[in-house]
Amino acid sequence: MSDMQQRIEALYRSDLRGSALLIVCLWATILFVLIMTWPYIPNMGIKVVVAAAAAAVLIFNTAAILAMVNHYKEDKDFIYGLDIKNADAFRNRKS
Repeated sequence: MSDMQQRIEALYRSDLRGSALLIVCLWATILFVLIMTWPYIPNMGIKVVVAAAAAAVLIFNTAAILAMVNHYKEDKDFIYGLDIKNADAFRNRKS
């Protein structure tokens, strides 16, 4: 594997870890807020709406993050190759 491919893989793995962390934080935050506010919601109808809204946020945001990761996987040579070339050019310009 070439140096460029190794750097691309390293950036991709870093983005995968970041995406997983974002998904975990998203779920933890939404569920924490839902659990903490649940006793203060007086009406069962409102509880259903709040739970449905929380579920929609979790589902759609998780799906969006997974779609982004999938796109990165498909075009990682182009996406990360550009990043690396620009970072190298910037670093060389500063020296």
